[in-house]
Amino acid sequence: MLPSKPLPDDPVQRQLTELRNGLLKLHKSLLDSESAVYDRDVKRITSRGQLLDLVLNDPWFAWLHELSELVVLIDEAMDAEESPTAADATRFIKQARGLLSPPNSTGTFRKHYLEALQRDPDVVIAHSEAIKMLAALGY
Repeated sequence: MLPSKPLPDDPVQRQLTELRNGLLKLHKSLLDSESAVYDRDVKRITSRGQLLDLVLNDPWFAWLHELSELVVLIDEAMDAEESPTAADATRFIKQARGLLSPPNSTGTFRKHYLEALQRDPDVVIAHSEAIKMLAALGY
């Protein structure tokens, strides 16, 4: 998992950092939950390398890519030569809100996310923290 970034002074960078860090915490919880189910129902995961390969290549974990890709987009915006704007931050926050609000999300992510919320209290807690983080960011 990527490390949390310290909070910068710039308000837009601060918003994006808080968003990124919050999404990473949720992603970690979802990954832990999915790997436990995979380990139980499909095949024992014996190493971090095997888990990484599964996350990158196995269809079982493919639904998590949408969340991973959002974090990558935020990182790229924060590291770009041109600083992200308030509009960029708003767009990313709205995208995260849409992804994490099951009635608003669609497709494979929604299906698996709802399943994870139903089966794992740690995911429920991580989801709650992510929603609170989004609310604190004004969305």
